[in-house]
Amino acid sequence: MLTHASTYRSWVEVDLDHFASNLAEIKRLLGNQTDILQTVKADAYGHGAIEISHAALRAGARMLGVANADEGVQLRISGIEAPIVILGPSTLPEIPDIIKYHLTPSVSDTGFANALESQLARVPRTSAIHVEVDTGMGRGGTMHSELLDLIEHIQTLPHIQLEGLFSHYASSEMQTFYNHQQWQLFSALLAELHKRGINIPLKHMENSGAILNYPELKLEMARPGIMTYGIYPSEETRAKAVLKPVMSFKTTIVLLKEFPQGYGIGYNRTYVTRDKTNVATIPVGYGDGYPFILSNTGEALIRGIRAPIIGRVSMDMCTLDVTHIPDCAVGDEVVLLGKQGNEYISANEIAGKARTISYEILCALGKRAPRVFLHKGKTDAVEPRLRRIYLPGEEKSIGRIDSIIRHCFQARARSEELGNAIYYEMFETLFGKKNRQLELRSCFRYDIAIAPLPKSDEQRNYNDSYFKLKTHVEYKKTIRRNLFMIGCASDQAQLAALIEDEHCEYRWILGGGEDIISERDFTVETMRIDGEPIPIIETKKTHRGYEIWCGSNQLQSKMNQEVKIELDILTMKAKQNRTFPVYLLYPTRGLEINFVYEDAHLKNVRVESFFSGRNPQAIITAKKDRSINIRISGTEWIFPTSGVIFFWDI
Repeated sequence: MLTHASTYRSWVEVDLDHFASNLAEIKRLLGNQTDILQTVKADAYGHGAIEISHAALRAGARMLGVANADEGVQLRISGIEAPIVILGPSTLPEIPDIIKYHLTPSVSDTGFANALESQLARVPRTSAIHVEVDTGMGRGGTMHSELLDLIEHIQTLPHIQLEGLFSHYASSEMQTFYNHQQWQLFSALLAELHKRGINIPLKHMENSGAILNYPELKLEMARPGIMTYGIYPSEETRAKAVLKPVMSFKTTIVLLKEFPQGYGIGYNRTYVTRDKTNVATIPVGYGDGYPFILSNTGEALIRGIRAPIIGRVSMDMCTLDVTHIPDCAVGDEVVLLGKQGNEYISANEIAGKARTISYEILCALGKRAPRVFLHKGKTDAVEPRLRRIYLPGEEKSIGRIDSIIRHCFQARARSEELGNAIYYEMFETLFGKKNRQLELRSCFRYDIAIAPLPKSDEQRNYNDSYFKLKTHVEYKKTIRRNLFMIGCASDQAQLAALIEDEHCEYRWILGGGEDIISERDFTVETMRIDGEPIPIIETKKTHRGYEIWCGSNQLQSKMNQEVKIELDILTMKAKQNRTFPVYLLYPTRGLEINFVYEDAHLKNVRVESFFSGRNPQAIITAKKDRSINIRISGTEWIFPTSGVIFFWDI
């Protein structure tokens, strides 16, 4: 029997295999045409939002649902890149985090929509939103009578993309006529939107109860919650799915004593022994989320046998009558929620005795205990204690982590000065001077073709001073915006400014003393993402040089997903500069560079490489007077500031 009694006073076990099994059962019930928005609000109903989110995405969930922006930020800074929808009404103070962390807010009124549009326009970028409509829940969402006006207004806001529309059943755990009324009202609204030519890609209304009770009422997406954690919404739904409980709450016996007849147990002597009684003390109380109302009512499992709680549940301890379990000992595992032997205590059982609902029990139990995540019967991970109580802001969290890293470098180098130098060099290399999100690229390919300018080109006598340069760049990366900039600088200061702009996908320095750069000097022929052309929406001259901005609202569906980006650029290169450098600005896995020069008649072309990484073995293949090819395996990471320099004779 798996036990952590020798390691922890009390602990919560979360079985990720059971969670995946429940999600598979839900997918079976929904069919292939309905996507899943996994609800992970309230720390995934007490199960651990970060680990459950990862497990849900591995099991095929498309999106995650949280209650507020703070919950979304927690997932983002932990590495979750999937779309995150805020299911509760979003507030004005949340807008900066919504934009910064690419969260999808729910919108219920024009005031919030206008405020979001205003702040998006300043960035600039677009944001997907989901509109909530109240069809009878009487809680969040715009009134159904005001929905059409709200949506028509939202469609006038250029930086907001209406991705979803949703509502919430008031009593889906039961089969009632009221649920059908809500569905009919929502369906009527959808029909009216369709009549007006308004198509919203994602509609969702099904929660756990509706998935089980109304399988015929399907939309593009469903929002399972409690049932993914192995809890049936009601007794009438129990026969409609095979679910496995995900959470167990366990502790240990820390003290055993024998009391005579007539001895008072606990505060206010609410229990007095009737006979000689063996009493076990466990280190769990209402401070751990175990309800006070279970005093003299609750039960626990010891050696597969139920033991009643006697006396009051105090803040940090409970007492159990173990007279009928003669072999129990200090250190024995005690199960307050979950299975032991042939006995099982469910969240619904605890909720019934506590006169509450299973949701509250799951969210509260074990909040001071570490969580132990199980996968294939073994410990997969252990979550630190107190995370549910103390969730630091991103800046504090990152600042604390950065401080630890910096002090580690100091200790390893045995020099504060050297440790700081290593730390700051590393961070500026990886993140830039701004503390922005780390950007990773893979399958990087860079094709450079250098040739004379056409004889017919007489623009400013460029023929004698410049080569024509055609480049093709492609790579894979996770995109977090749908607006991109390609820039051309005339000096190093402008180039540095372009590098610092997180929108800049590609930058070039023309050189040659040209102060004014225009389209004739630098042309973006195509930009493609996953093979689809991305239109140029603006070109402009700024203090940073010449900028080409590309973007499309259609990219919203690809947010926080890995895509393939391709750029074809036509520009020039000054002949007086007989070098061509290629620098990698981001951590990159896998690389190919092709330098084709046969049309330019360059002489004695050589290459010097300076790749850094764990094992970046570059394979260099040269075809004399024609081209040079450089390859690094797709399994190898190459660090920023790596690259090559091609150089030649006149």
